[in-house]
Amino acid sequence: TDVAQVLTERGSRYGKFKDHAVVTQTIKGVIKAHMGPKWDDMDDDQREAVEMICHKLGRIANGDTNYADSWVDIAGYAKLVSDRLEGIER
Repeated sequence: TDVAQVLTERGSRYGKFKDHAVVTQTIKGVIKAHMGPKWDDMDDDQREAVEMICHKLGRIANGDTNYADSWVDIAGYAKLVSDRLEGIER
């Protein structure tokens, strides 16, 4: 599979990347602005999970709301952090 084919497939699932980027960056901006210094106090895995969840929310908002994998990914990132906070590292 060449890159152009992958991009076409993703575009049909998630919408145009430029539009997705606007949605995702807006969500991230709201969260970071609201959290202020607490953002920097989080552990790397927490920040990364929040950003990935925002990314997935952006895909849902801009694309196929019925694509189960996006919802599963959100749950997965949240589970990774909650597990680590309870002493289970993956």
